[in-house]
Amino acid sequence: MTSGTITEAERAGAAIYGYRALRIYDFVVLRVSNSLVWRCPSRRMLASYDAQVSGDHLDIGPGSGWFLREARFPVGETAVTLVDLNPAALEMSTQRLLGRGIEPSCRIGSVVRPLPVERRYRSVAANLVMHCVPGGWAEKGVAFRHIADVMAADGVFFGSTVLARGVRQHPVARWLIRFYNRAGAFQNASDDRAGLEAALRGAFAEVKVVVVGSVALWEARAPRGAAEV
Repeated sequence: MTSGTITEAERAGAAIYGYRALRIYDFVVLRVSNSLVWRCPSRRMLASYDAQVSGDHLDIGPGSGWFLREARFPVGETAVTLVDLNPAALEMSTQRLLGRGIEPSCRIGSVVRPLPVERRYRSVAANLVMHCVPGGWAEKGVAFRHIADVMAADGVFFGSTVLARGVRQHPVARWLIRFYNRAGAFQNASDDRAGLEAALRGAFAEVKVVVVGSVALWEARAPRGAAEV
């Protein structure tokens, strides 16, 4: 899944984030689901942005742009590139960045294909993205290699994803994961921490993963060269 036409499964994972859904995204996902269902408050994910985001940043699947609006970017000039399959997410995130004086560059693209950028970045984020990507970790891991290809040698890749296996979940979380998978919005029925770590280590030499509730958060550094992947 590294080249060619974007598949229907890829489009399905992104389609939910249209204009209508994004208008309620902050309340439904960031306030309710993250805190009460997945048990990983959005402020915990925001802490990853505050700790890792640089002034030269690539954000993959920015959602509503809430994290980019709230994040503490380093003082000084800031350059941000956004990549998403859904134009609505790019538009809303752009408006939120413009509100803080940052004009991003926007690209339509899929994380499981070579990213549509021409340079390397000091920080890359894929927050609440990988559970929407089709396939198991063997297929999703292709995304991490594409990300490593556009990272500076001293850069950092961070993000989060909802896991379906190997985590303690209350009945609502289990039901919602099954529902989202049947609808095609989530594609994470086999996602677990061990598979995530293995996929990340295939593209990065330094990997740290922590699990909060049903959510895995990671930080990856030292992107491997093409010969090592």
